[in-house]
Amino acid sequence: MALRIPALKTCLELLKPVTWFAPIWAFFCGVVSSGQSLTAHVPIILAGLLLAGPMVCGTSQAVNDWFDRHVDAINEPNRPIPSGRMPGHWGLYIGIIWTALSLLLATRLGIWGFAAAVVALALAWAYSAPPLRLKQNGWGGNAAVAICYEGVPWFTGAAIMTNALPSPHILLIALLYSIGAHGIMTLNDFKSIDGDRAIGIKSLPAMLGADRAGRLACWVMILPQIAVIGAMFGWHHRYTALAIILLLGVQMILMLSLPTARWNRPARASRSARQGAGTRAPARYSAASSTPSRSRCRPPTS
Repeated sequence: MALRIPALKTCLELLKPVTWFAPIWAFFCGVVSSGQSLTAHVPIILAGLLLAGPMVCGTSQAVNDWFDRHVDAINEPNRPIPSGRMPGHWGLYIGIIWTALSLLLATRLGIWGFAAAVVALALAWAYSAPPLRLKQNGWGGNAAVAICYEGVPWFTGAAIMTNALPSPHILLIALLYSIGAHGIMTLNDFKSIDGDRAIGIKSLPAMLGADRAGRLACWVMILPQIAVIGAMFGWHHRYTALAIILLLGVQMILMLSLPTARWNRPARASRSARQGAGTRAPARYSAASSTPSRSRCRPPTS
């Protein structure tokens, strides 16, 4: 029997380019937070952007779709694997190949970049694959994805620019935005409530119900940003703090304008709440550009 090879378009769909922006932006924020010249590091920045988005994030999407093919047959049967457009074990093969290529590319980013890639890929597999399959629980699973999508890329961007451990200030901001990303991961789970309940995945919307999970997600997004605002004031970047306050206000207006009943309409609730989450992107950049780094804190030479 002839070997069926999936179409290139189907492979790209499996890697979900729409999901690449979040880790790419987090990586770029890490780069900016380092305080180093961007023009002097163009090749390594481009390699890092490729690693964060198409490679590591793409790997996580392929791995997740393979091990979620049964629940996707309930929730989203038109996806590449359950629809049959990705034949046989090709979903798994692509996940393995992309993991290997990601590690190969990571060797160009120095010891810190390679170590971060190993952590991110380990989390990607642990989230979806047995025996750990962290996604079985909404608390730990969402934390793993938030760290993989936000904290690790931010750390990587800062680390490869200096080939050193980022400053505690950078690590703090990366951690706070990772915590906030946990809320976004909860919103992403709204679209699969029925399938999660059917096969026993304890996502937060499945465990808590749509209304409680929606409110929790909003607070998990809000509180870390309040901490970031406090840090900006503490580091004497009041204009940055005010800008983040304004952007957070927009998020909260969008959240509050969402009637409670609509949390029980998963697709609409998820889409509406993520519109507010979109204002996090400029807020993250503002915070990154004002975070004290070792280069910014270095005393001037005489």
